Amino acid sequence: MKRNLLWPIAVLLLALIIAGLMIANKPRLEPKSTVPTVTAVRVITVEPKTVQLSVRSQGSVAPRTESYLVSEVSGRIVWASPSLVSGGQFEKGEALLRIDDQDYQTAFDKNAAMEVKTVVEYEHAQAEYQRINKLFQQQLASKSQIDQADRSLRLAKANVKEANISIKQTERDLQRTVLYAPFAGRVRNESVDVGQFISRGEKIGSLYAIDYVEIRVPIANAQFAYLNLNTTSGGQLSPDVAPEARITASYAGRPFYWQGSMVRTEAEIDSQSRMFYGVVRVKNERTETQPPLVIGLFVDIDIIGREVDNIISLPRSAIRDNNQVLIVDQQNRLRFRSVQLLRIQRDEVLISQGLEKGERVCISPLQIVIDGMSVNPIAAEISASETSHQPPEQQ
Repeated sequence: MKRNLLWPIAVLLLALIIAGLMIANKPRLEPKSTVPTVTAVRVITVEPKTVQLSVRSQGSVAPRTESYLVSEVSGRIVWASPSLVSGGQFEKGEALLRIDDQDYQTAFDKNAAMEVKTVVEYEHAQAEYQRINKLFQQQLASKSQIDQADRSLRLAKANVKEANISIKQTERDLQRTVLYAPFAGRVRNESVDVGQFISRGEKIGSLYAIDYVEIRVPIANAQFAYLNLNTTSGGQLSPDVAPEARITASYAGRPFYWQGSMVRTEAEIDSQSRMFYGVVRVKNERTETQPPLVIGLFVDIDIIGREVDNIISLPRSAIRDNNQVLIVDQQNRLRFRSVQLLRIQRDEVLISQGLEKGERVCISPLQIVIDGMSVNPIAAEISASETSHQPPEQQ
């Protein structure tokens, strides 16, 4: 029994001795000074520049000139041009329709014969007046005879004039039996065919010109000032003040670009949309690199506005609440600065006041910011997508 108790006691003593030695020889902790962590931020240096403002809008392409083809005479249609169909294209002066002209030709021949008759009667009356006038001078004719000869001469002259008017009228009617295109363009729709009888004033079809197209574009009230135009005036704009416009559209799955200009404005604000409206005109011609604009196509438009000096461009991420930015001072500390925004263009912000050349602006999206906190500024290289002039938002 005594031997069995000695072994556990010996093991316990040995464990206590080892534990005491480990405690006696434990390493000592030496205090060290802590280094505060400084947040690294991206900064850009302010550089004022001249900025070309622009206004983005949208609209549908419409023809500059559109009219109805209307018959000026009555009759039966004897011929129609192959171009006189919906979508058909024609040139200026091209014959589009012919009406039966037999009755008009007969009327013209009749009036031509009447003109010859009245001319002969006028020549006879003139000769008779001259003869009676000589006799009157010799006192061989009475006053009533000379008056009668004068009256006959004036009536014959009036008959000649009336015959001339009639023959001109029938000649015009004869010419109107053929309808010609008033301009180069296309047919929107037509409603007649060969053999049909049409009356004077009846609409034959709708035509539109293809030399120029126009796009009616809405412009927000706030953005109208970017174009440097008088908001109270409307009508045609002179070429020296008409803003240039760039039209963009996708056609047959490919993007294309056209150049035009805003040629006029409307002197009122739309009561529903509260927008100003301008009209952009584009010369519609086919080139090797682009097709002509198709009527009804929906397009995007960038209208080039005025230039503004001393503008600072920053990424949109630089703007914080209440139109403030974070400035990194000479001691690398963050400071809040209020600025005046000119406009916001998607990923870009244009600032007109509040910053000076050479100041450093923080563009890192910090969640917690304390005025005066230390930072480690790192010069940022802004990519083209961050500073490019994107089409502006409605700002």
